[in-house]
Order: sequence, then C-alpha cells, then structure tokens
Amino acid sequence: MLTEEIKKAREEEGLIFSRTFENEEVKETDARGAEFDTVVFTGCRFENCDFTGVSFVNVELKNCLFAGCKFQNGYWKNVKVSDCKAEGSIFSNAVFKWVSLKQSQLGYGNFSQTLWEFCEAEECSFQDAFLSEVRLKKTRFSKADFTGADFFMTSLKGLDLSDSILEHITVSDSYRELAGLKVNMFQAAELAKLMGIKIV
Repeated sequence: MLTEEIKKAREEEGLIFSRTFENEEVKETDARGAEFDTVVFTGCRFENCDFTGVSFVNVELKNCLFAGCKFQNGYWKNVKVSDCKAEGSIFSNAVFKWVSLKQSQLGYGNFSQTLWEFCEAEECSFQDAFLSEVRLKKTRFSKADFTGADFFMTSLKGLDLSDSILEHITVSDSYRELAGLKVNMFQAAELAKLMGIKIV
C-alpha cells in the first residue's frame, strides 16, 4: 500500500497527508520530491529507497528500519523518531527543525552540512557518523554515543555532552570545534590525548 501511495504522490501533487502506515515493507522505491504531512509510520521497513528532497512535517517514526536509504537535501519539521534504525543512511544537506530522536541507531550515517535547529537526541548512537560542517542551533544531545564520529568544521560550542561518549572523534588540527564544549573530567582526559597532551 505505501509503495503505491508514494508512486501516486510523485505522479500527482506529491503530498501524502494524514495517514497511518503499519508494518509496511518498501524496497527500491524512488520517493524523490514527495511530501509527508501528519503521517505515522510504525514498524515499517525501507530498503534502498531514495528520499532525496523529501519533506517530513508533523511525522512520527516508531520502530522503523531504513537500510541503504538516501535523505539528502530533505526537510524535517516537528518530527518524532523513536526506536528506529537508519545506519549508513545519507542525510547530507538536510534541514532538521524541532526534531526529536530517541533510542535510535544512526551509526555510519552521513549528516554532513546539515542544519539542526531546536532538536534533541536522547540515547541515540552516532557511532562513526559523519557530522562535518554541521550547524547546531538550540540543539541538545543526551546520553548519545559519538564513538568515532567526525566533527570536522562543526562547532560544538555551548553543547553539554558530559553524559555522552566522545571516544576517538575526529576534529581539525586546530581543535577549534571543541571550543566552548562542556564535558566531564574523564572526557577531558580523553580529549587531552587527542590533542597530544600527556596528563601525569
């Protein structure tokens, strides 16, 4: 059903409005340019789908899986994501506003050059994710795992990541991304190693 709805939306006005989809399976589907407004996805599975330029407004995603999907240049506003997996998906150049992420797996995802505004991510994994040249405005991360994440050219000023994991992250040679970042004493010791500082 959802696959047909997406195809119809692309052929016509491009809007899927006020719908609920449960346990749908969508594969190899081109959804470019579609719009989802006031839609709930529960237990859905998406494989190798192209959501380039798609907008998600007033959308809920619960216990969904995205494998090999593309979301670049997308627009997300007032979206709630919980217990989802989108490891390795591409979100580059997307805009996120008032987006809530909870207990979701986003490792190896490409979030380069994205804008995050009034967002929050709680208990999410960003292991080995690309978070380079990201603009973070009024955004909060809580108990997140950033092991191996790439923050090149992303200012972390004002963020409190003291309850998150920051091991083996990548920043520029000047370490300017870390200026103004709030961390705990153990994280400070780990970051000191990154900078070549020896604590005795």
